[in-house]
Amino acid sequence: MSIVSEKPKVVILLTPDMRSKLIPASAEKRLAQVADVRAPQEGELTPENLPGLLDGAVAVITGWGTPPLDEALLARATSLKLVAHAAGSVRHLVPFAAIEEGRLHVTHAAIHIGEAVSEFVMAQVLSFLRHPAELADGMRNNEPWFDLRARLLGRLLGEQTVGLLGAGYIGRMMTRLFRAFDARVLVYDPYLTEAQAREMGAELSGLDDLLRRSDIISLHVPSLPETRHMIGAAQLAMIKDGALFINTARGAIVDEQAIIAELRKGRFTAVLDVYEKEPLAHDSPLRTLPNAILAPHAAGHSHETYLRQGATAVDEVCRMLAGEPYRHEVTKAVLAIMA
Repeated sequence: MSIVSEKPKVVILLTPDMRSKLIPASAEKRLAQVADVRAPQEGELTPENLPGLLDGAVAVITGWGTPPLDEALLARATSLKLVAHAAGSVRHLVPFAAIEEGRLHVTHAAIHIGEAVSEFVMAQVLSFLRHPAELADGMRNNEPWFDLRARLLGRLLGEQTVGLLGAGYIGRMMTRLFRAFDARVLVYDPYLTEAQAREMGAELSGLDDLLRRSDIISLHVPSLPETRHMIGAAQLAMIKDGALFINTARGAIVDEQAIIAELRKGRFTAVLDVYEKEPLAHDSPLRTLPNAILAPHAAGHSHETYLRQGATAVDEVCRMLAGEPYRHEVTKAVLAIMA
């Protein structure tokens, strides 16, 4: 005689490898106390298997590698109330109509990816201003002490003007970090008011003015049809000589051919973590430019970030089961402007 669990069914729609990276053992143990937790075995997480996996489930935990939960699937998963996404964007995971119509609650863990992105940006900024790797190389090569110090004389972040494109959760994190160093912060965001900018400790600016005035420029806007190539040849030409330009948002925001052409002039340095086509082609000219500092879409990734993402997804499921409000729900109001 089979024993039917009285606990609600929750499915972790992750591969075994991704599950081990994202879901802390303590979090999964906590979830198992209040739910009948199921998860696919190796090779079972396929679109064909999703209907069976979701049968009877009230919540699912998703992440990188989870197949899309389309309308046909949701129509069959009549008991499903919550998708707790242990990653950032849900744009290609669930139909927005299901959220807009209130048929499905969706939460995400983008806040933790933002934490990692913010640290990455600050690391790049401080390295650009203070040259720790170059100083170490000079010492290793026995460059004359005073010559080395003079050649790589740094600059104080507190004396720089920082321009932030986007005032979402990452843009606001970045503002707090830059203001902690007493840097002047300009922010461009068409949805932000002057009063809100002042409350952040920033100055609301137009895009062109920000590009011309800033010593450091960092992009934190979503990839939408209206933001595609919002930074093109004309905008790149406005950037001042010696500036630092950082894109950890999405590659489509910057016209890649235009930035290649501008970087070839050697006027400023660019930190690029995202590209129009990923992975970046082996023969991309960006790989050959000394003033292009490249990373493989790594800004939002760290060991602890992964575990925070999974723990937050578990917490949201536990909140649903306890009848408590969600902390990181994707609401109808933010759908149009989210990444």
